[in-house]
Amino acid sequence: MIERETSPALDAISNIGHGFFGRRGGMSTGDFAGLNVSWAVGDDQQIVERNRESVRQATAIGPLIVVRQVHSAAVETIHGAVAPSTLEADALVTATPGLALAILTADCTPILLADPDAGVVGAAHAGWRGAVDGIVGNTVAAMAALGADPANISAAYGPSISAPNYEVGDKFRSDFLALHPGGEHHFHTPPGGQPHFDLPGFVEARLRAAGITRVERVGACTYAHPDRYFSHRLATHRGTKTGRQIAVIGLTQV
Repeated sequence: MIERETSPALDAISNIGHGFFGRRGGMSTGDFAGLNVSWAVGDDQQIVERNRESVRQATAIGPLIVVRQVHSAAVETIHGAVAPSTLEADALVTATPGLALAILTADCTPILLADPDAGVVGAAHAGWRGAVDGIVGNTVAAMAALGADPANISAAYGPSISAPNYEVGDKFRSDFLALHPGGEHHFHTPPGGQPHFDLPGFVEARLRAAGITRVERVGACTYAHPDRYFSHRLATHRGTKTGRQIAVIGLTQV
């Protein structure tokens, strides 16, 4: 059985389906063992499709909307079914019921958002580049364009790499601080080591800066729990390959 983690705040919304899916369950084997949902990493495409179908059935929303993520701050507004990976974006928003907005990650931070009063949902992929460039604010703005109010949005961010396992180096730190001078507190440097970056902490700060007050964290560190999640950085350190997990949100059909 596939494993899903959920946000209590999003669970409380009757017409929203969502979930942060880890690697447990699924049909992939080898380095991709479990619920790998990406065919871009070298896994068997038919198995990936079966894994995606398991996610679709578990959420019971509708077709999965999966776009090509490019570590940008681009947001697409979705009005109907989209052929997989035909759009490039790192966030999706919709006011159309029956569409399951999906984000793939393997250390980056997945974000799911919903305004139940306006009937608008969003999903965003926040790697460090997209987060720094404004993916969070752009997603909230795209939801607002559909009628959402940031004060009514509930947001949850899911499993991602934690600061103790995210060494970034001095150049990253200086480049980041040039764009976000007040962001020093998102870094720590262990004795004799290199700077580490708190990506999920920065994502939460950006959500709150966008006017969202209901923010929840779901899940744990992807790097520290390879039995539960895929981690690109851990696989790189081990000289192996890894899969991608998925986060999904959508408005259920009335």
